[in-house]
Amino acid sequence: MDFRDLKYFEVIATEGNLGRAAERLHRTQPALTKCIDRLEEDLGAALFEKDGRGMRLTAAGQVLLKRTRLMAIMVEETAREMQDHAGGLQGTVRIGCVPTLGEHLMPAVFAQLLAEAPAITVNLFVGMNDHLLAHLRDGEIDLVIGPMLDADADIVSEQIAEDTVVVMASEDHPVFNAPATLAGLLDYKWMLPATTVASRQWLDQTFERHGLARPRVQIESNVLNAILPILEKAPLLGFVTRLNLVAGRARLREVVLAETEMQRRLGLAYRKNGYLSPVAARVAAILRARGKELLIM
Repeated sequence: MDFRDLKYFEVIATEGNLGRAAERLHRTQPALTKCIDRLEEDLGAALFEKDGRGMRLTAAGQVLLKRTRLMAIMVEETAREMQDHAGGLQGTVRIGCVPTLGEHLMPAVFAQLLAEAPAITVNLFVGMNDHLLAHLRDGEIDLVIGPMLDADADIVSEQIAEDTVVVMASEDHPVFNAPATLAGLLDYKWMLPATTVASRQWLDQTFERHGLARPRVQIESNVLNAILPILEKAPLLGFVTRLNLVAGRARLREVVLAETEMQRRLGLAYRKNGYLSPVAARVAAILRARGKELLIM
């Protein structure tokens, strides 16, 4: 198989249409058709089937697409590794980080890293853990710093610190007019992250384990910077890290209730068979050695 044919195949598979793929690749449709023919002949299997005016992958095509993307990552990382052998602590590191750690942990990490390696550059991606891990698997991020990942054959996850996620509300919220109970929290509406986020899943399951309905979500947001100001102004309950109270991040109070205290392990994640550049490896080393200490600071 020709590697160029594989690159063309990936674009065709992504577009699902020969015309759009031809425009992206600046090739003719007959040239791309020959590319598919060569691959199908080499592999002895059909890669596409008709889907209306477009085309979709067969089962064999889906396997080849996955392998092609892995090969592209390997080629890119090989080039980076060759450059790094001569460069040492320089180049670019791509880090994914959840908002809480982006605010409370990473400033101290970057201060140490840039003091040691002033020539490096950092691409920082801030988002929720599920989206960051998807980018990690696709080779678009080198490291993800966020809640610990459940067992995953392709990703290594190391604990570096921990925090506690609790229910919070504005200081004048009516929830504070009486002692809190789990059932009583359902009298109010909530602002929570999406159901794909681990903390949201934990909270929903907590209510269900006690035979209660899930919280009524009025606002759903995956951006921490939006959650805290809204909780200050709106009569909603939220579920966020206690670190925000310690840091005086917002004028909020904790709704003290043992059942809704989520102990969360925070970790460093990277691909098991992926390449870590010297800079990425240094970031990982700082987090292993000082993650707990720097988070408290």
